[in-house]
Amino acid sequence: MTLLETGRVAVSTLRRGTGPRRRGSGPAGYFFVAGYALLLLAFGVFPTCYSFYLALTNDAGQFTGLNQFLKVAQDYRFVPAFTHMLIYLAMWLVVLVVLVVLVAVVLRSRVRPGTSALFRFLYYIPGALAGVASVLVWLFMLDPDVSPVPWLLTSMGMHSFAAVLAPGNLPLILMLIAFWTGAGGWMVVMYGALNNIPDEVLEAARMDGAGPWRTAWHIQIPMIRQWIVYMTIMAFATGTQLFVEPQLLQTASLGRVSPSWSPNQLAYVYAFQQGDFNGAAAISVFLLALGLIAAGLLVARSNLFTLDEK
Repeated sequence: MTLLETGRVAVSTLRRGTGPRRRGSGPAGYFFVAGYALLLLAFGVFPTCYSFYLALTNDAGQFTGLNQFLKVAQDYRFVPAFTHMLIYLAMWLVVLVVLVVLVAVVLRSRVRPGTSALFRFLYYIPGALAGVASVLVWLFMLDPDVSPVPWLLTSMGMHSFAAVLAPGNLPLILMLIAFWTGAGGWMVVMYGALNNIPDEVLEAARMDGAGPWRTAWHIQIPMIRQWIVYMTIMAFATGTQLFVEPQLLQTASLGRVSPSWSPNQLAYVYAFQQGDFNGAAAISVFLLALGLIAAGLLVARSNLFTLDEK
């Protein structure tokens, strides 16, 4: 059996499972999910329905069809805001997926269990900080006057805080903040997924002559593919909600960063500066549609919720 065949058999075995099938959990299962279901309805489903209502009406409650969507789409700030967000998302998702999976594989394959626990703890620490605190830390790091690494900033031609926050640098800065805050938690998740791969499968790969990297590419990564897709979907959804980081950068830079840099900021401007909640709701529906389309494509292409029957 070749290495690739070993990987396919392993993935199929992991999906099917080897234990006996269990009967339904009965009323207890419904009781445990009831709290989540109520919170989902209160803070997810009902606000979404209300957003659709606002997006399809005007401030007098009259039905206007797609007029709100056309109005915000024709705003000169709409296309730049979504362009900024998409550039940031492309950078964020590529760096997140590649580095998180790479670090998790290295921890699983090359680092002793006791040492890997220390690394996982260190990776997770930044994720314990709230978004506001993370931005404040990075504001300190990115100001050449107070940064502990001013030589690094000046070597890249950034001799002032204003130069660091130039429009072309913002996607990279926001990506670094997001990665520093959120990647550590996903590394822990991916490490746990890799630990679920049976040792017999890895031993079979070694007997077929596979080294660490071939084992990772043909065995480990395919077997945690569904977790990688799940991480990508969640990271995409989080990235579309970008607000706190550019908003604080806009305040700290004394207006050098646009107050409508991201779609969520533009929705904030519509709602709380222009008093146009209907337009803000239309932008939120645009973001919801974008997230649903991306998630649907990833789920369909990866068979995320498909289980092989025995």
